[in-house]
Amino acid sequence: MTTPEDAGRAPATDAAAALLARLLERGVEHIVVSPGSRSQALALVAAAAETSGRVRVHVRIDERVAGFTALGIGRESGVAAAVVCTSGTAVANLMPAALEAHHAGVPLLLLTADRPPELRGVGANQTTRQPGLFQPATRLDIDAPVPDAIDPDGSSPQSRMFRRLADDAFDAAHGAGTRPAGPVHVNLPFREPLAGALPAWFEGSGADDSASQEEEPASGALYQGGGGIGESDVPEEPGTAPLLLARGPRTVVIAGADAGGEAERVSYEGGWPLIAEIVSGARFGRLLVHGYRQALSDPELGGRVERAVVWGHPTLSREVTALLRRDDVEVIAVRGPGEPLNLNGRTTAVDAVAVAPGDADRAWLGEWMRISRAASVDLSPPAPDADGLASAVPRERLSAVSAELDVLRAPLDRAALVDAVWRASWPHDRLVFGSSRLVRVADQVLGGKKVPVHANRGLAGIDGTVATATGVAIASQDEGRPGVTRVLLGDLTLLHDVGALLLPSAEAEPRIQVIVGNDGGGTIFDGLEVASVADAAAIDRVQYTPQSVRLEHLALAYGWEYRRITTRSALDQALTSPAGGRQLIEVPLER
Repeated sequence: MTTPEDAGRAPATDAAAALLARLLERGVEHIVVSPGSRSQALALVAAAAETSGRVRVHVRIDERVAGFTALGIGRESGVAAAVVCTSGTAVANLMPAALEAHHAGVPLLLLTADRPPELRGVGANQTTRQPGLFQPATRLDIDAPVPDAIDPDGSSPQSRMFRRLADDAFDAAHGAGTRPAGPVHVNLPFREPLAGALPAWFEGSGADDSASQEEEPASGALYQGGGGIGESDVPEEPGTAPLLLARGPRTVVIAGADAGGEAERVSYEGGWPLIAEIVSGARFGRLLVHGYRQALSDPELGGRVERAVVWGHPTLSREVTALLRRDDVEVIAVRGPGEPLNLNGRTTAVDAVAVAPGDADRAWLGEWMRISRAASVDLSPPAPDADGLASAVPRERLSAVSAELDVLRAPLDRAALVDAVWRASWPHDRLVFGSSRLVRVADQVLGGKKVPVHANRGLAGIDGTVATATGVAIASQDEGRPGVTRVLLGDLTLLHDVGALLLPSAEAEPRIQVIVGNDGGGTIFDGLEVASVADAAAIDRVQYTPQSVRLEHLALAYGWEYRRITTRSALDQALTSPAGGRQLIEVPLER
């Protein structure tokens, strides 16, 4: 029986309020919303929570952009952001972000609205079979029951069930039990009315606490849920003691994407050379190896490696991949948030390692450090000739001025570009690399520096790079924290995610610099072996894919500050000047 207090209420809104209130209580701080009719209850409840200061809402019209924005927030903060979208193809557009989150071990909550079960498979508009759509990648896949009741005080069985659902989803996304962190899909079918007045109890989020503590029936009795990764993919129960690494074997430490600083610590304690990818977060320290590709290719050095201890997901060099596939190398992989590493079919997976007491193999380390010193390069511009510029001898002064002008006018190449961005970034900043040629150049030439680095290397796709960087900027600049997020990418990677340049005027602008190395196409494909034998025109047409987009017009259309820069001095100035809001910096490059 409907009471006067229930007028204008809808079960969909009450269920959305219970679900989102519990997610906010558990720690969700960001909700990314893509507009749609079927998801209106979720979106309006999120908007109300933002008005009361309980969450930050980010609106993106493109669900793929929304998914990667949430992924960036989760990458930086370690706490899942929730994505809300409507039914149909909107849900499918979340797949790229879900796959990246799965392979990189990033927490992510996908809240997808749906038609009720009776409208599935009967030709109803904007309806497809959404349950299980992401299941191979998800940590938990839930098809919730259709809410059908108004909750007068926030303590009904329906509200308790949706709070329990929120708990299960949050725990699974953050790696509860033995599964790693990753994406969770909560499919939410609603019947009309699709939204109504917000329940009064939603304003006092604490009202849910006592009810949520009541004994609940098993989740399976309330909603249909299932794990996404199969039993064979679930790691064994972690051990308590780290694996003790003996001093004997000739060892290298390898840090792939998202490895973190632990790799550098073990390298230092063991006296073992550190091979750290630029996206590892471990590219610093005294034992860092410069020019590691050359060293690994040398049969007298890389060919003598007996043991490799690996953190993260190595993806940037064939030489590291070849090492980890060798039958004569013992590979020990420290479990991380992503998929287990096992390229040679007999890699030992461990939860942690420790270094056994004893003396380091100084001869082995010395060989690596010698080749590292020889490979190290200083890409910074030469310092001005102060004596020459101050000389009273005209010829000496003119020569010094000419040399300084040559430096200022020197065109940028890829090495100078990555070096400038690396030198401009500091621990309070964030650096995001796109899956472009530039990240490989950076990995080859840049030295050590303790800078927070992000990159979507789970699947190493070019999808969502700008959106991910925007999410990183949002999370890293929360609560007025300082710093700039810089994203370094190629022109095709930018154009693939150009919709991420659109930000609502109602939202605060993050401090973000998108630096585009524009060589007019995908020059990374020039390195394919087939390029030496295939028809050049065909390679250009279907691999290089030349483009001539006027990036300044894109920047103007989307409200970004734009600069086109051709010299190192101008780039250094642009990167180090106080940055407010969004900047698109284009650097033309030769193919």
